[in-house]
This record gives sequence, structure tokens and C-alpha cells, in this order.
Amino acid sequence: MKPTPYPLLLLLAFFWQGILFSQLVNIESRRMQTDSLHFVLKADLLFSYSDNDGSYLLQVGSGLATQWKSRDYKSILYLIGNLNLARSRAEDFRNSWFFHLRYNRKLTDLFRLEGFVQSQHNQLLSINSRNLLGAGVRLKFISTPEVKAYFGNSYMYEIEESDAFGLKLYNHRNSSYLSLSVSLAEGKLDLTNTLYYQPLYRDFGNYRILQQLKAEVPITQKLKFSGLFNYFLNSRTPTGESEYSSLLSMGITFEI
Repeated sequence: MKPTPYPLLLLLAFFWQGILFSQLVNIESRRMQTDSLHFVLKADLLFSYSDNDGSYLLQVGSGLATQWKSRDYKSILYLIGNLNLARSRAEDFRNSWFFHLRYNRKLTDLFRLEGFVQSQHNQLLSINSRNLLGAGVRLKFISTPEVKAYFGNSYMYEIEESDAFGLKLYNHRNSSYLSLSVSLAEGKLDLTNTLYYQPLYRDFGNYRILQQLKAEVPITQKLKFSGLFNYFLNSRTPTGESEYSSLLSMGITFEI
């Protein structure tokens, strides 16, 4: 098979990017805090470099997210879709993709119910395929114009596959997160910090942790400069060992 020219791969990567640096993806950083809008569309252009136990991963491209609210603003349907091209020291460009659909229903100012489905694939990870279905609660316990804080807890049923180890795993997993968003300097700097903890119900020593800090600085009414730092820890891989990954990325966010 004739290899694809390197410049063409770079060109394609600018249009297709995935937030796929670990098996755990931070949905909190992709939510849209738009109380008065029924429909929002958001696109990202990102360049990133991550170090996974000494093996580098270079990624470049774009992502897309959209959100729809009902007329009474109590129901939210949220969709994220990404396709990625990536390269590491030991691998050529590989396709990876991510899909997440979430429904949120506001019952009170404090209490919300959520249901979601997710599918992702990345050949560079030890668990290269993950599909899950989940439902849970979301609490908004701080709500001011400058500060918002959330706590969430969900049950997830997941199917994970590892081609490298010939494994297919069926798991019941808990997912808890704490998220804090702060708007500084009259909206000129937005910070969001999120911590995820996802253990198996049958073995709490088998867990995943994701710590993420995201910063956004408005350039125009529709453009923002964004920076992102991730730290991910998987306490037990198919080899029985732990693994970690870190990610620092910067780019431009376009929103309409």
C-alpha cells in the first residue's frame, strides 16, 4: 500500500482532532455554561504534546461539540464528536475517534439527573477500545456569576478491549467528579479545574484518576485562546502494572 504523503496527513490533522489522551475523558471541560441560549456550537483547533511513561505522542487537529436546551431550559442534550490523527516515536500516524452523547435534566437548582453513552478508540493505548453506558446525579452546590462548583456521581457499564493482550473486559464502574469554574478579571480569564475518580465496584484498588486544569482567554467575541493540562493515572493495566500520562496543549477555540 502506497504511504500517504506526510504534508497531506498534517493537513487532514488540522481538521480532525480528538481529546483522546487516556481512557478517561473529562466531559466537564467540554460543557457549555450558556444559561440563556437554546443552541450552541463550538469548535477547537489544538496542538498537543504528551509524555506517556517516556513515549511521546504528538497530536494536531480540531474537535466539535454542540448543545441543545429545551424551551424551559430544564433539559439539555449534549454531543461531542472527534476524530484524531496522532504520531509517536514508535508508531506512524494512527486514527482515533471519540463520541459522547449526554442528557441532563434539571429537577431543582441543586439537583440534576444525567444519562450518557460513550464510544472511543485509540490504537496507541493499552485499552484501545472502550464503550460505556451510564447514569447518575449532578449537584450544583455553588452558583454565582464568578464561581460555579459541581459534584457528580454515576454508575457506568463499560466494555473494554485490548488488541495487544487479546482481552475483552466487561466492567461495572463508579465515576465521581468535582469541578470548579472561576471567571477572573471581569471575564478576561476563565479557569476550570476538575478531578475524576473511577474505581471498579468489585475492586476499589483498580481505579483511574484524571486531574485537569483548563484556561481560556477571550480574543474576540467568538474566539478564545485556550490552554489545557491533564494528568491521568491508571492503577492497573492489562499487564497488571500502573501507567500514567501527562498532557499540555494550547490552541484556539471558536464558538457560535
